[in-house]
Amino acid sequence: MSRVKGGTTTHARHKKVVKAAKGYYGRRKNTFKVARQAVDKANQYATRDRKNRKRNFRALWIQRINAAVRAHDEALTYSRFINGLTLAGIEVDRKVLADLAVNEPEAFAAIVDQAKGALPA
Repeated sequence: MSRVKGGTTTHARHKKVVKAAKGYYGRRKNTFKVARQAVDKANQYATRDRKNRKRNFRALWIQRINAAVRAHDEALTYSRFINGLTLAGIEVDRKVLADLAVNEPEAFAAIVDQAKGALPA
């Protein structure tokens, strides 16, 4: 049986890593050993930051909703507004509420009035 050499597989693996490191600075872009370290670290950051992006967007939506609620009624806060939505049985997520607050203020105002009406006096 003939001997099988692994050059093709190794070359393909190296090429894949170096391609992923395209655009990096210095030896990180063309030396396999350094590029592999850089790509591994970049993938760790990417995995972590996918979670952080969700967190950041939720915080942004909450800030927009709070600003819109206070602009509509100065006595109403974000937390009381969300409590009023729950009591009124309105199930709209924060992403949609923030979009309504920015793009359709009349519809958002109607939701605020319903939530305010459901709160105990």
